[in-house]
Amino acid sequence: MKRHVTGTFTFSGWAQDTSAEAEGGTRLARASVANTFTGALEASGVVEYALAYTGPTEGVFCGYEHLTGSVEGRRGSFVIEHRGRFAGGAVHCALTVVPGSGSGELAGITGGGSFIARHGEPSTTYALDYGLG
Repeated sequence: MKRHVTGTFTFSGWAQDTSAEAEGGTRLARASVANTFTGALEASGVVEYALAYTGPTEGVFCGYEHLTGSVEGRRGSFVIEHRGRFAGGAVHCALTVVPGSGSGELAGITGGGSFIARHGEPSTTYALDYGLG
């Protein structure tokens, strides 16, 4: 049975490097970001993003984050995939738990969720639907 949980997260340490760029066009970048989650998910992690900018402040991204902490009191870790787009000061992201990545009391975790982050806001609300094998 899947459970629906929510909470917030904050990020820090956004470090980004451009890896390829076309004059007046697209650019590719990498970013490493530290996140701290509170609520049903009490965890910290670092996500490694690959970004494709299609304009100065718009584009798409994907990344993987190794989270360590607890989900509703169950301790362990798991990897979550981030996939989304950014434009107009907002980031829309779908989250997917990587199958087989759970450890400890989170072994067998499955599921996914989402968030919408707005530029300049100190924290972001997330939603996660998860099950434990």
